[in-house]
Amino acid sequence: MDAVTQPPVIRLNPEDGVVIARQVLPPGTPVGAGIAAAARIPAGHKIAVRRHAKGEPVRRYGQIIGFATEEILPGQWVHSHNLGMGDFSRDYAFGVDARPTEPVPVPATFQGILRADGRVATRNYIGIITSVNCSAHVAELIALAFRRNPLTGEDPLAPWPNVDGVVALTHKTGCGMTQGEPLTLLRRTLGGFARHANFSHVIAIGLGCEVNQIGGLLDEQRLSGRLRNMDIQEMGGTRKTVEAGIAFVREVLEEANKVTRQTVPASELCVALQCGGSDGYSGITANPALGAASDLVVRHGGTVILSESPETYGAEHLLTRRAVSAEVGQKLVDVMKWWEDYTAREGAEMDANPSPGNKLGGLTTILEKSLGAMAKAGSTNLVDVVRYAEPVTAKGFVFMDTPGYDPVGATGQVAGGANLLCFTTGRGSVFGCKPTPSIKLATNTPMYQRMEDDMDVNCGPILTGEESVQQVGERIFQLMLATASGQRTKSEQFDCGAAEFAPWVLGATM
Repeated sequence: MDAVTQPPVIRLNPEDGVVIARQVLPPGTPVGAGIAAAARIPAGHKIAVRRHAKGEPVRRYGQIIGFATEEILPGQWVHSHNLGMGDFSRDYAFGVDARPTEPVPVPATFQGILRADGRVATRNYIGIITSVNCSAHVAELIALAFRRNPLTGEDPLAPWPNVDGVVALTHKTGCGMTQGEPLTLLRRTLGGFARHANFSHVIAIGLGCEVNQIGGLLDEQRLSGRLRNMDIQEMGGTRKTVEAGIAFVREVLEEANKVTRQTVPASELCVALQCGGSDGYSGITANPALGAASDLVVRHGGTVILSESPETYGAEHLLTRRAVSAEVGQKLVDVMKWWEDYTAREGAEMDANPSPGNKLGGLTTILEKSLGAMAKAGSTNLVDVVRYAEPVTAKGFVFMDTPGYDPVGATGQVAGGANLLCFTTGRGSVFGCKPTPSIKLATNTPMYQRMEDDMDVNCGPILTGEESVQQVGERIFQLMLATASGQRTKSEQFDCGAAEFAPWVLGATM
């Protein structure tokens, strides 16, 4: 479809007091009935279309995104200089908007890897997890022995074409930490990765004297079977541990390679939803399009996981209204209360979340970002709220409590079982998430064209009228199925995804 002539601004809801610049607008550009831009307006930013008195709420999406910190006249640029946070009541109204989800008549399928325990994988890696930062280098040396040489093209795994790689997942904690919740959370994260369907076999490597003892990790998480554990001190040092790790990988490669892909229902999809490097178009194009795709996943019987609690703050009342029960809705309210207490204790504010890039792209407050970010989850019922890295067992739309920092949030979702990840971005985030493939969705065409090597889907045609949100959502859903069937994403082509492993660190470093 050809681009159609579009007005210079986008109005998202009749109740809104602002409109969004479709491109850079010079002074004098008409932005409403008898209203012209009073100054140059950056692309994706907000322009007032009515007067706001100081202290008056400002609406976008029909919802409050902040309060005028000074009088705002029609045609003026609305951003950090005249828009700020403020208190307002939210009606949680548990479940009033919950509706039965209509399943599709003929569920879609993809070519997945069926594990012996019945779970379905989308990739087939051998994993190396580390109990502590002190064992990180040893893990990386083992993985390096099986890495393709980008200069010569030599691939040690060529004889085993069904093995996607050997990946070392290292981190910066595991010792010098307080026990209790910080240790429990780390072990839950490592356990989730050790059990992940996308790993055929796993090595757990420790140093030997750390707080997060390998034995304690194995017992607490009930890990056995495919996992081989090694302590560097007991093995006799770096060289001997690396040699033993390489020998283990070579020992299991034949078994790992025996997998074959087979037709499985789309209900086996468990999709992590992420956004990062957002801009003023994120809540207009990529996030709603991913929401349309999320609705399709749920209608086909699958699961989608929304996270980033600070980036849902201020919009959580729209999700509690979709909760299947008051208990589920209250779980989300409790999550937000914890974050209010946590940030106050740390001397921070919930509105500190929008990054400089987000603000440069047109997002002013956390309320505004939250309203756009939650669009990724579509419109189906909220069926469960889970803790960070907790196993996700429910089918449908699930919320996981995580920080807003993308690598930490995605790490929790994958630990929870996500076998696919979709990541929307307006500024251009480059991101992978081994062992789970990551699909990158660009909010606007200029960025997509500039970073086409990193972006999988261009959602920009929604802005120009070439495609609808639903049409792009269908494209995303079809790409989900293809990716789950083995088609490599742009981030996989760059071998991204190991360095992004980032467990949430709580508590004091001692």
